[in-house]
Amino acid sequence: MKAFIVEKYKKSGPLRLVETAEPVAGRNDVLVEIKATGVNLLDSKLRDGEFKLILPYKPPFILGHDVAGTVTAVGPGVRQFKIGDEVYARPRDHRVGTFAQRIAIDENDVALKPNNLNWAEAASIPLVGLTAWQALVEIGKLRKGQKVFIQAGSGGVGTFAIQLAKHLGATVATTTSAKNAELVKSLGADVVIDYQTQDFETILSDYDLVLNSQDQKTLEKSLRVLKPGGRLISISGPPDPAFATAMKLNPFMRLVIRLISSGVRRKAAKRGVRFDFLFMRADGRQLGEITSLIESGIIKPVLDKIFPFEKTGEALAYVEAGRAKGKVVIEVQ
Repeated sequence: MKAFIVEKYKKSGPLRLVETAEPVAGRNDVLVEIKATGVNLLDSKLRDGEFKLILPYKPPFILGHDVAGTVTAVGPGVRQFKIGDEVYARPRDHRVGTFAQRIAIDENDVALKPNNLNWAEAASIPLVGLTAWQALVEIGKLRKGQKVFIQAGSGGVGTFAIQLAKHLGATVATTTSAKNAELVKSLGADVVIDYQTQDFETILSDYDLVLNSQDQKTLEKSLRVLKPGGRLISISGPPDPAFATAMKLNPFMRLVIRLISSGVRRKAAKRGVRFDFLFMRADGRQLGEITSLIESGIIKPVLDKIFPFEKTGEALAYVEAGRAKGKVVIEVQ
């Protein structure tokens, strides 16, 4: 089959289109003919080698973390899916590789595709949808009447998280540029802050939850808009000791992570708030919950641009430029 591979870790390194071995479905796997795949900043970070100490992929490897497609084969242990099912997924770590024509995925990472979405729309959902769900529902336990600050509201995670937070009954504040203000308002944002001309720290206060996706300076400012007992969940780092334990990292890496996150954890504790790092995981059951929200019309995908398969490298470069509104998708077939 055809696939785009990373030949070696290199910042902004090229992806190469190659003929590679066909994937084989294991006992609990479904084999998926890929119709479309989403593009995420995580893909560029992996290619650049930013996560090679905690997610050591051995080059050459195939990038890609979102998939929508048709089941063409199932392992003997599969009980939830059958040949012909239309599905979508975020394959688990160490088994990614959706910049390709086919992939084998553990059935527990898979859900039936929302019946009201096309392939490109479906492929835009899994990674950002699961990230928002695990931040706001699983960890943050966001409730009706609470206030949440979602940074970068016009980005992939932001466009999904705003809609989910509104469904949960929260008041939503977000940052974006002036040209994207109407977009985030249409998704449900109550307070829209132009990050180019306004400082969110002077506008927001007494928030219950912050979903941080920006740099260290923004993270520290975000601690100051939380009320006592509030919670900051960061998807951009720094990783914390709980993450190191969950990833079963070696003692040296656990110590490193404890040290690099000690500053923000100490500042959070001083303010009486909590800091959590979220590195989202594959979860077909949660994706099924998201499917229900999409089919009910509660959450709608936001797509910026669709690229053909042969321009996968250009799609990744476009995402890296940081100007996409919502998600960028590649049509494979």
